[in-house]
Amino acid sequence: MEQTLLLNATFEPIKVVSWQRAMTLFCQQKVEIVETHDREVRAVTFTFRLPSVVRLLRYVRIRQKSDYVPFTRANIYARDGFRCQYCGVVFDSEELTFDHVVPSAQGGRRTWENIVTACEPCNKAKADRTPAQAGLTLIRAPKKPKASPALRVTVGLRKTPDNWRSYLYWNVELEE
Repeated sequence: MEQTLLLNATFEPIKVVSWQRAMTLFCQQKVEIVETHDREVRAVTFTFRLPSVVRLLRYVRIRQKSDYVPFTRANIYARDGFRCQYCGVVFDSEELTFDHVVPSAQGGRRTWENIVTACEPCNKAKADRTPAQAGLTLIRAPKKPKASPALRVTVGLRKTPDNWRSYLYWNVELEE
């Protein structure tokens, strides 16, 4: 199914929308079609090519929290340097797990301040106990990072239409 890249009036990418949504915006005279896909849609009285890139005719200010850091596995691992926070050994991501410093069973929540990376042996040794109860010490107390520690790429460039490439930046987060 073809998707459409929605650009701000300044040609900055905003997000990816369905081609149907792009056509609705076009019919409402809110966007102009900049690029099209090869595929055509036929109606009784007309034919049109599906929009690939559309640009808003009026600038829309996008508010983004500058301190927003997505709570993701990749960001937790990056924050902790792919290091077990109990034994200090660096591992590949496949060999690491999440660990609740204060276990869920004891009221611990899934927050930046309560989740750390741990290797499987340390995670099993700690079990459903606090580090103190298990005789373990945290290398560093977990806290929310001020900036996103991991690079986020949410649209794979292999799947991205060629005519989008001149509008996309490496650090843009888009919805599919």
